[in-house]
Amino acid sequence: MHQFLPYAWFQNQCVPFEEAKISIATHALHYGTGAFGGMRAIPDPQQAGTMLLFRADRHARRLSQSARLLLTDLSEETILSSLTAMLRANQPDQPIYLRPFVYTSDLGIAPRLHDIETDFLIYGLALGDYLSPEGVSCRISSWTRQEDRSLPLRGKISGAYITSSLAKTEAVQSGFDEALLLNSRGKISEASGMNLFLVRDGALITPGVDQDILEGITRASVIELAKAMGIPVVERAVDKTELFIADEVFLTGTAAKITPIRQIESTVLRQDRPIMQSLKSKLVAITEGRDPAFEHWVTRIALN
Repeated sequence: MHQFLPYAWFQNQCVPFEEAKISIATHALHYGTGAFGGMRAIPDPQQAGTMLLFRADRHARRLSQSARLLLTDLSEETILSSLTAMLRANQPDQPIYLRPFVYTSDLGIAPRLHDIETDFLIYGLALGDYLSPEGVSCRISSWTRQEDRSLPLRGKISGAYITSSLAKTEAVQSGFDEALLLNSRGKISEASGMNLFLVRDGALITPGVDQDILEGITRASVIELAKAMGIPVVERAVDKTELFIADEVFLTGTAAKITPIRQIESTVLRQDRPIMQSLKSKLVAITEGRDPAFEHWVTRIALN
């Protein structure tokens, strides 16, 4: 069972988690007309009573943009102020995952985005490692990543995650930890809820934004870090066969952080991952507030 935080942000106030309830007729429940974000927050190891949020401004911006794709106004300022109030109500003392969610709260039955009520909520839960830090096994999914012309993939639209759910369960039920999805052009797109990187000949390679990926915030951070560390970065289409011969392959995401892939289908990959490890060590230092050069990536929220 998940260990949810005792208070949620619901209908413009903090309420006990068990009291934050919606109707069975809620529009978003039936049509997937919502958009969500995900943020990690950890206690500041150097200052008691303070939580550190990684790139909170970027997360708030993406959620605000996702809301716009659903014809809903949700400002970055509203998101951040609500997060602050919710954290102060909960007084967390361990690493947590925060899930802000904007959705159509109307009780109507017509699939639409006009003339409809919307609402915004946040809940949280204790979260350690989402995937094994030792590495995961992956299969190429039989499901195809959607195209941007059929669904706004630059937003974290809740309805889009039926494909992720199908791919994840297919992978687990066939003996793997995670799924890798191809796009409609047969190129690698992303995992069920993570972006993908590989290393070949010292260069960091990742599917570009033209490959129907989600523009992940951890992905963008890894690219920026690699460039700052002098690692060549290439954003381009990636073929399936490249993964089997790559020097390193790993996943990135807010929940997954940086997680190595140890096996794809029946191919066991190399265990030596110097570039991934250097990026991971750098990212951990930043998220813990120990890297002055990237201090601007960390938002400190005092709980008192």
